[in-house]
Amino acid sequence: MKPYIVGADLGGTTVKIGLFTVDELLEKWEIPTRTEENGKYILSDIAESILKELKERKISKEEVQGVGIDVPGAVLPDGTVNRAVNLGWGVLKAGPVLSELLGGIPVEVANDANAAALGEMWKGGGQGFHDVMMVTLGTGVGGGVILNGRIRTGAFGAAGEIGHMCMNPKETAVCGCGKKGCLEQYTSANGVARCAKKFLVENPKAKTTLRGIPNISSKDVFDGAKAGDYVCHQLVDEFGEMLGHGLANIASVIDPEIFVIGGGLSKAGQIVIDATKKFYLQYTFHASRETKFALASLGNDAGMYGCVKMVIDAASDQVKEDPEE
Repeated sequence: MKPYIVGADLGGTTVKIGLFTVDELLEKWEIPTRTEENGKYILSDIAESILKELKERKISKEEVQGVGIDVPGAVLPDGTVNRAVNLGWGVLKAGPVLSELLGGIPVEVANDANAAALGEMWKGGGQGFHDVMMVTLGTGVGGGVILNGRIRTGAFGAAGEIGHMCMNPKETAVCGCGKKGCLEQYTSANGVARCAKKFLVENPKAKTTLRGIPNISSKDVFDGAKAGDYVCHQLVDEFGEMLGHGLANIASVIDPEIFVIGGGLSKAGQIVIDATKKFYLQYTFHASRETKFALASLGNDAGMYGCVKMVIDAASDQVKEDPEE
């Protein structure tokens, strides 16, 4: 295998880029994501930045095994981006376009949550396992499915979109996706804060440290629960029941070895795992009760690591197909 690999985590605001060897991150940097004119400059900006870094390090293109890139949108099994609204992209064969801009360096493409899941399996909270379900609890709720060590995109690139499972068909509030009762309405950082505010309005006499906080956040709720606030404890239990129930349903379909929980809300720590697992064990099928839970450990670098692992896997597949190369 050639000595260098590049991973690029493409977000709506910045692109995080890392130069790796097979086992080590050598350097990482960021460039802004220019979304104007439907994101027409994004791939050329990424290519320019990568080529500049290679030139400064006196690394030839022939020494680069490949570039992995993840995007905030659905990605089909052939690497075609099937709309990335935050970037302004429609359907785009991002891999071939970026490869051409890089002078022929091979490019692998994945959804950002799937790439993060692969990264956590390889070097993070899911290390040592091959069937991994990653759950990202941030502004919304996302997920990535890894089975037998490989990303599973689904036929239309929507595998892992667990935030939009309907958990409460009687919900009247509308999710950002346009549906009602989605998992992320209760278990995302925004969802936990929404539920807390709703509780306070509906229970004006309930005593809690949350009263008087101008703009309640999920952190306030989890911090309150850790400090012994009864209302906050109730809210965390409601969060855990929704997420634990949702993951129990998922386990009945893909039967992962481990759930890795990441995203900003996961920074609350072990309380997230404990609340979720408590209800997961209540709802799950008996054969899935041994599924493990862990917090993600790579933080914002998970996507880059996953992108690098994609390139390594693609190179391995190529050797198997043509062992003489």
